[in-house]
Amino acid sequence: MTDEKFNAATYLVDRHQSIGAGDRVAVRGSRALTYRELGELTGRVAAAYRRLGLRRDDRVMFLMADDVELLAGILGAFRAGLVAVPVSTMLTGAELGRLLADSGARMLVAGHEFDGAAAAAIAAAPDVEHAVLCGPGELPTPSGVSSRSWDELIALGNDAPAELRIAAPTTDDSWALWLYTSGTTGHPKAAMHRHANIRHVYETYGAQVLGIGPDDRCLSVAKLFFAYGIGNSAFFPLAAGATTLLEPRRPTAAVIAERLLADRPTLFFGVPTFFAALLASELPDDAFSSVRLATSAGEPLPAALQARFTARFGVEIIDGLGSTEALHIFLSNRPNDIRPGTTGRPVPGYDVELRDAAGVVVPVGVPGSLYVRGASMALGYWRRTEASRDAFQGEWLSSGDTYVETADGYYTCLGRSNDMLKAGGIWVSPAEVEARLLEHPAVAQVAVIGVPDENGLDKPVAVVVAAEPVTEDALVGWCREGLAAFKRPRRVLFVDELPKTATGKIQRFKVRDLVATESGVRA
Repeated sequence: MTDEKFNAATYLVDRHQSIGAGDRVAVRGSRALTYRELGELTGRVAAAYRRLGLRRDDRVMFLMADDVELLAGILGAFRAGLVAVPVSTMLTGAELGRLLADSGARMLVAGHEFDGAAAAAIAAAPDVEHAVLCGPGELPTPSGVSSRSWDELIALGNDAPAELRIAAPTTDDSWALWLYTSGTTGHPKAAMHRHANIRHVYETYGAQVLGIGPDDRCLSVAKLFFAYGIGNSAFFPLAAGATTLLEPRRPTAAVIAERLLADRPTLFFGVPTFFAALLASELPDDAFSSVRLATSAGEPLPAALQARFTARFGVEIIDGLGSTEALHIFLSNRPNDIRPGTTGRPVPGYDVELRDAAGVVVPVGVPGSLYVRGASMALGYWRRTEASRDAFQGEWLSSGDTYVETADGYYTCLGRSNDMLKAGGIWVSPAEVEARLLEHPAVAQVAVIGVPDENGLDKPVAVVVAAEPVTEDALVGWCREGLAAFKRPRRVLFVDELPKTATGKIQRFKVRDLVATESGVRA
């Protein structure tokens, strides 16, 4: 462990005050704060944590909508040398309880909209000593757990001694942030990140790919509890002295239209399913006139969707690949260097390799499992030794994705390594079939999985959300016209919506369960 002092809160907030930029607007949510005001607020939050007896490396879990209070709570944890653990607001009480118990968090801070889940979770988490409710109402807690409002928490810090507000003497390697994986495999794990990782993702993707500067305004569909979202809405804008636009409401086309008009963002961060929703909406074609660049992550961005969005709204989208374990994006297209249908090239500061099942690097043009290394990799998974050893191999992280590299250095996603399927003895990429189906005007969303036929051989099955009436035969024929015959879906099932994580990723294990229920076979 390095002895050099580094605290992410100082880096993201205090640094701007020291260079005379304290009056710049740092955040616009339900209210606006300058960098000076944000620094004062995070100091009070840190002091309150300390007055309640929280110590270095204690975990504070957050179940809150994106707003000033959540941002201040996370930054206050960094300042106090605690570990911030923001989690999905879509969790049930039982799901939250499992994460709360797993993390060993001593404090839960919850928004009033989620008080029911918070109360149920606390009852299942014996390490919790303090509960804070942001907003109206009271949070019932069992004996031995203190309960207070957000305002009461801040009041604790208002009259605290000055020394309780200063940044803890953390180092590059000190714990700062735990993020639970999004659950596409059904088993969330806490990836443990250092203070230095926050600086690294800004200095690589934020500075060198986005080119973010003090005049930018950042609006993200992905929320702060997601690695993609916390980079977009906290690390990048604050590190650059820019403005983050926090939206506590559920993102819809109408909500985004309102923020586009009111706040004129220059950087917009989305996911493929939301870009599709925006295209299907009645947004005016000039809605994105203030946006200089849009980014996409979470799953591959189909070239057809990318082209339609840019043609209508006049904004380029750069598709990228990141992960909770890497904290943000490490493989990406760039402004003025976009190869549609690919995930671009490695972000400066990261190395990638494609390996076969024996761990040998494959030649260019041959599919392989994607491995990445860079300074932002997590330290491992909390209390998951076997999973940590599988994913973190020396300096390298196994991403779980299958990719192929072109001769000129661009990378194309062929799907998750465990999503690839064989049809007629030949590998089929679900992403390729999905991209073809999304080119059909009647297809809004789609997931393709392998389902065993009567002989136990996997065949592609498409689960489709239709934008307009269309038949199964029409879509199978559409695929046959644009793909090799063996890649066509053998069946098309129509559903009202696809199961997704809170960040818009399709949960393929739930899609398999859905198909199994519909067809009566194991998917």
